[in-house]
Amino acid sequence: MARHRTLASHVAAAFISLLSTTPKYNYAVGPPDTGLFRAINHWPQALGPTMKFLSEATNYTDVKVLLGILVLGMLIRNSKTRTTVLLALVAVGAANSFTEVFKHTWPMHRPFQDFPNDVIMWVGKTENFGTASAHSANMAAVAYVFVRYLKAWGAPWVAIAVLVGISRIFCGAHYPYQVALGWACGVLAAFIVTAGWEQWKARRSLSEDVPTEPEVSVS
Repeated sequence: MARHRTLASHVAAAFISLLSTTPKYNYAVGPPDTGLFRAINHWPQALGPTMKFLSEATNYTDVKVLLGILVLGMLIRNSKTRTTVLLALVAVGAANSFTEVFKHTWPMHRPFQDFPNDVIMWVGKTENFGTASAHSANMAAVAYVFVRYLKAWGAPWVAIAVLVGISRIFCGAHYPYQVALGWACGVLAAFIVTAGWEQWKARRSLSEDVPTEPEVSVS
């Protein structure tokens, strides 16, 4: 338990340090990973429909229905899957909040905001800052929780999280560093949520194991 608290304190300190730092770059040339962004953004455009689907899957009704069925199935299957999916949902909410904090504290342009005429767009444009990819954060949070509690059954979600992040770059929505920061937000959020849950369970178990003094009757 002490190890978890120590690790959590180090992660939190690193997170706060990132928030207090506002990096600068020349918007005329973009951030240091602009070259990598251009390379991925200009991959064969035959990948476009697939990448667009990965990037915007949760906007499709069919996908929403399938996810709803998955969540419902995990809720009723057993206590382990029920705990996993509930923690994943909480972690997603926390991860999304982390990305919003970054976007407001450390506002950074999206690629198409830096290069409006030189980015191949497969998704709609937005005026929001792109500091940390919420899509990447949310999927990383789900992947972390699923792997932690379902082991190998969580592996497909790791692959999905990676592919979703790459698709956000390919589709022109984010720079690579913004996707990486999104993944970091997701992992951090999921770690905090699951560690908090484990600590609460441990304390509850200890409190239930404490013997009670027998009542002494006075005659």
